[in-house]
Amino acid sequence: MIFGLILTVILLPFAGGLLLQLLKFKERKYKQFYIFSYVLLNTLLTYVLLSQGTTNLIRVINFAGEKLDFSFKIDGMSMVFAGLVATLWPLATLYSFPYMEHEHNGRVHENIFYMFYTATYGVTLGIAMSGNLLTMYCFYELLTLVTVPLVMHTLTREAVHASRKYFYYSLGGAAFAFLGLVFLLVYGDSLAFTYGGVLNLSKIQNQKDLLLLIYVLAFLGFGVKAAVCPFNSWLPQAGVAPTPVTALLHAVAVVKSGAFAIMRLTFYGFGTRFLQGTWAQYLLLAIVIFTIFYGSSMAVKETHIKRRLAFSTISNLSYILFGVLIMTPLGLAGALCHMVFHGVMKICSFFCAGAFITQAHVNYVHELNGMAKRMPKVFAVFTVASLALMGVPGLCGFVSKWHLAKAAFASGNLLAVVGVGVLLISALLTAIYMLSIVIRAYFPGNAFDYGTLHEEICDPDWRMMLPFLLFVAAMVVFGVYSAPFVEFFAGVAGGLI
Repeated sequence: MIFGLILTVILLPFAGGLLLQLLKFKERKYKQFYIFSYVLLNTLLTYVLLSQGTTNLIRVINFAGEKLDFSFKIDGMSMVFAGLVATLWPLATLYSFPYMEHEHNGRVHENIFYMFYTATYGVTLGIAMSGNLLTMYCFYELLTLVTVPLVMHTLTREAVHASRKYFYYSLGGAAFAFLGLVFLLVYGDSLAFTYGGVLNLSKIQNQKDLLLLIYVLAFLGFGVKAAVCPFNSWLPQAGVAPTPVTALLHAVAVVKSGAFAIMRLTFYGFGTRFLQGTWAQYLLLAIVIFTIFYGSSMAVKETHIKRRLAFSTISNLSYILFGVLIMTPLGLAGALCHMVFHGVMKICSFFCAGAFITQAHVNYVHELNGMAKRMPKVFAVFTVASLALMGVPGLCGFVSKWHLAKAAFASGNLLAVVGVGVLLISALLTAIYMLSIVIRAYFPGNAFDYGTLHEEICDPDWRMMLPFLLFVAAMVVFGVYSAPFVEFFAGVAGGLI
């Protein structure tokens, strides 16, 4: 039954998208009902699957020998990532309906969009539920293939260029990640995800530095999707895609898959006992700390709304990797915490940006002057998301950053402690690049003429507003009642779940 459910939640989004190409709907609302129905059904089935708890390794296909097989497994890591994906996808789909009504690519093109959009849902669940590195790698590669058409959707010159760059970067990163798979196959007891790692120390002998180099290359390979410097320039350019796509690229599917893969590689592949205290740990810590500062700094100077949020994503993803590279259970718990909470904060802020685009047809920060008077609900939501990203107490961003800082000090790693200082600087920069938007919208200055704002500008309909309200509620609940979630993350990070 468990295996059947796993296959169902992975394949149903593919089947629903393919069937969409054959069905003829007289009205758009019927098509939207069909799409939302199978996406919501998939989420409900995923919840049923996760409610069954953890599973043993389920081998599906054996390719050669005992190590090379295609397998699935539900463990604590799977539950966190799959739960995040399953929760956010129906809300993103609902939001996409009014947004795509403003696109001008025709009904056939829209059908293709939703085919790849929902297929990405299934592929991401495949990554979450993979039982070994080989299976995860296959779904990881497939994720690139199903998301390239989404970045290319508008077929403008910029979109085609952005999709090609995303594809080339992802392909190159996957090649480096493949090195990690090969060396774990040679020097490990298996490719199955095993808490503590799979390396056989008796096989390593004098090859430790070589294996550390391979870990660094594999980390950076998976780090391409996680937008680690210097392999992050594809992410701001991918903002040319429709906002429902960029929201999932930045909050759930692509970038979080990269971070998730690095968690698996570090704690379930090479193992922290082998990596902790080595030059590889310090080198990568320095890279992600620099990425945190770089992303925040670039966001401050960026004037395009979606690109500003993209640089913010670059910075916040390295918060997650910072927790991973502390290489303690407390650090991993903080990383999982920020992975989930940032997903909520960032998808909310991107959805607000999409509302700016669809309702007011603006793309740049300076065009938002006085806009809060016309779109009060959206800007109220955006303000809460901004405060959460800054790390204001009472909202979820503070909780995850607190646990990351706590883990850094507890580790005794001097570079990690330095990283906490960079986190504080990044929080200040976040306040600048997020609140500058809020202040412009609410306080444009006495000289501003509200008559220049078009009368038709207003808050969007309920299909956009409902996800907004749920995200705000989640940011508050996670902020004031985070203990059960943090305890669960700690159990996962300690290998107990």
